[in-house]
Amino acid sequence: MSTHVLHRHLRRASAVAVLALTLPIAVLAQSPATSPAASPVPTPVLEGAITVYAGRSEGLVGPIVTRFTEVTGIPVTVDYGNTTAKAAQILEEGAASPADVFFAQDAGALGLIADAGLLAPLSDDVLSRVADGYRDADGRWVGASGRARVAAVSSERVPEADLPGSILAFTDPAWKGRIGWAPANASLQSHVTAMRQVLGEDAARAWLEGIKANEPVVYEGNAQAVEGVASGEIDVALVNHYYLWALKAAAEAAGDSFPVVNHYFDAGDIGALVNVAGLGILASSDQPAEAAAFVDFLLSAEAQEYFATTTYEYPLIKGVATAEGLVPLADVGAPPVDLNDLDDLEGTLALLRELELID
Repeated sequence: MSTHVLHRHLRRASAVAVLALTLPIAVLAQSPATSPAASPVPTPVLEGAITVYAGRSEGLVGPIVTRFTEVTGIPVTVDYGNTTAKAAQILEEGAASPADVFFAQDAGALGLIADAGLLAPLSDDVLSRVADGYRDADGRWVGASGRARVAAVSSERVPEADLPGSILAFTDPAWKGRIGWAPANASLQSHVTAMRQVLGEDAARAWLEGIKANEPVVYEGNAQAVEGVASGEIDVALVNHYYLWALKAAAEAAGDSFPVVNHYFDAGDIGALVNVAGLGILASSDQPAEAAAFVDFLLSAEAQEYFATTTYEYPLIKGVATAEGLVPLADVGAPPVDLNDLDDLEGTLALLRELELID
């Protein structure tokens, strides 16, 4: 065994021993208890830097990552990119991945990495903060924020009475040339995976073919699609709910209007899917205690309030309120989709490539 590899194993063994304590940040910051009968037990000191592979944009999560370092003193290097691409990178790197944490845009990518055996189990303390439907049944990943799929529509050009109750209705030729989407985006890919799971392969294929026949405008991401609605390039964008709120807030701060509204689909419709952005710790991490502290912080009240009030996502822990004006998560009417079943990303990518919707 080379000196480098031996050093890596020694570091990992030491860190695993620290992780076994499974202490949250608040506890790690406390002074150890002492008694006349025993010597003081030293508080674990977390000093190792961590690397996070993030399928989320730096503009959305960069500030809360910086805040984590301010609170804990743990340096973080973030490798930002597309969630699907980051998942593929982790699969290729395997146990040699330099990543300590995977911060994914959707549950499907996390499930894919978990099923490959590359995620370590999370502590019961962290898992218990999030409802069952928004975390892995086997405890390998946990949701950090919720996002509902919606149609962002022009409030000037689309009468409310014209909006369908089901996302499936957008295959109607009446919407030709009026729709925008981002098929390379992980959130839409997970949505297609949910369609495949709930409606079946044939129905999912038919929907994709119907949307393609309507000549949708293809965007790089959700934000660009919503901006396309505001500019008049399209009338409808199939996106996550929170992009509208962030863009509207920025426009209003500049004294401008933003004539776009979110249309939620009927309760139980596959269009009303609620997915999560979530986190998993790589089993190969050399800094599992520091990685666990990162996950712990993202599920703290401070971080959850950030997601609620700054990025307009749904907080997932009790006691943190949803941003004013958002449809409450309990009222979205999400279809009965088990997020653990959205791990067949490869099948969805194959279907999208077959239909020439992505490269």
